[in-house]
Amino acid sequence: MKHLSTGKEGEDFAVRFLKKKGLKILERNFRTPIGEIDIVAKDGSTIVIVEVKTRKGLGRGHPLEAVDLRKQKRLRRLAQLYLKIKGYNEPPVRFDVLGLVRDEEGFQVSYVKDAF
Repeated sequence: MKHLSTGKEGEDFAVRFLKKKGLKILERNFRTPIGEIDIVAKDGSTIVIVEVKTRKGLGRGHPLEAVDLRKQKRLRRLAQLYLKIKGYNEPPVRFDVLGLVRDEEGFQVSYVKDAF
């Protein structure tokens, strides 16, 4: 269960990081029957779906590599469901990916804005 605490720690860091970038956090861990969106934010009038991947090292590859085509398709479906549930009428939507690698000094950050 240690990976869950690493993931939560990464998401907490991601929220602070995104706020410093000027994004407004709307939701965290938005759960649906088909999956979960880590963070939903707003950047101006754009809804931003943020996928956060946290690793303790690169033994399993870089965290950004985990957001493959299958994950991207799922995030698109989740975004459509989120917009419908929340009553948004086709606002601009962007998908960002935040890859975090934990080391002794904190997190190494890879942030891809408009990743796909």
